[in-house]
Amino acid sequence: MAPTTTHRLRLRNAAQVVCISSTGQEFKRGKDMNDLAIKANASIVVAHDGKIAAVGTEEELLKLDWYKTATFEKDVNAEGKSILPGFCDGHSHPVWAGDRVHEFELKLAGATYLDIHKQGGGIGYTVAQTRAASHETLEALLTTRLNRMLRQGTTLLEAKSGYGLETATELKMLQVLKKAQDSHKIDISATFLGAHSVPKGSTPEEATKDVLEKQIPAVVAAREAGDIYVDNIDIFMEKGIFDYTQSEAILTSGKTCGMCINFHGDELNYMASAELGAKIGARAISHLEEVSDDGIAAMAAQNVFGVLLPTTAYVLRITPPPARKMIDNGVLVALGSDFNPNAHCLSMPFVMNLAAVTMRMTLAEALVAATLNAAASVNKSDLHGSIEVGKWGNFVIVDDPQWTHVVYEMVDSPVGGVYVKGEKVV
Repeated sequence: MAPTTTHRLRLRNAAQVVCISSTGQEFKRGKDMNDLAIKANASIVVAHDGKIAAVGTEEELLKLDWYKTATFEKDVNAEGKSILPGFCDGHSHPVWAGDRVHEFELKLAGATYLDIHKQGGGIGYTVAQTRAASHETLEALLTTRLNRMLRQGTTLLEAKSGYGLETATELKMLQVLKKAQDSHKIDISATFLGAHSVPKGSTPEEATKDVLEKQIPAVVAAREAGDIYVDNIDIFMEKGIFDYTQSEAILTSGKTCGMCINFHGDELNYMASAELGAKIGARAISHLEEVSDDGIAAMAAQNVFGVLLPTTAYVLRITPPPARKMIDNGVLVALGSDFNPNAHCLSMPFVMNLAAVTMRMTLAEALVAATLNAAASVNKSDLHGSIEVGKWGNFVIVDDPQWTHVVYEMVDSPVGGVYVKGEKVV
């Protein structure tokens, strides 16, 4: 008989375990996004290292010799519930001080994003508040936001700097993100966004030079010293801010320094961002409300992720990105909350609802885009995004036998529990 082994957790008898993938896929595209690899009346075992040791029906698990004698520190009956992978948020701006609730009414009255930007509001207002904030203030604000995201099921987060626009504050924001990565239950993929906007009193040319000659070298030095960690480089490629040539220079410089390209593009105006991203080997491009057909084809050919943000279109009252066209033409599609002072959304279930309603994605497509594909967009789908042996035991428990209720029940989503590495954290 096999020796007795003790495992951290068993979640047993779930009505549905929504695996997303059962074959170790890095990502899903096109029609494959509607295959969720669902197991009915199934259980999950998580080992002491926090990784999934087994998933399947009781009949399937009993074929494993070690399972027959295994014991479990936590043995949870999930009968009548559904289990999903922890949600992965592919785009967020969670480090900042100074909300912009005062601008909300201006937008509702018809002011555009660029109108507010030109008046010194928008990013410029938050930059001033964030520059003035202490490390401790930013850490406390970030922790509160991460806790709220965790309660909604987010276990992996792409998180940007970008409210400094000069070296000292950008480093401060990245230091705050590193501290959270070292201490919080949510896994964070950090992104340097020194080129989020043009600082007051500067020009795009001057801002580009500052990012290239001061900020990127300082970020690289701080990373090498262990003071920060950075996975990605970003830029806001937009009319009147950073153009094609400036964006290419900054993004390729970051890539040369070991950062993956993951940037804002084709949001308010067509900028050939998708074409640029495909040309320079971007991992992901966010927004894409104004993406061209040629850009869609280029992204599909080069496996560039489109990280779509339905909250942005909703808040700004602009046309959402063409998710249906992108998926049907082979683009790898992920979702993000775009949490920031302009789009104050911390809930991936609500993002999935908006994606289904406003962008005509199927519920299955929205879930894949908020799990496996969002994880892959930041190069973390080896451990996140699906319920498969060897991945982290990160789960969302849905208080219903049908997983679709997590999207269907708007705002007050029936998230009954969240597990990270096999430990219940919500």
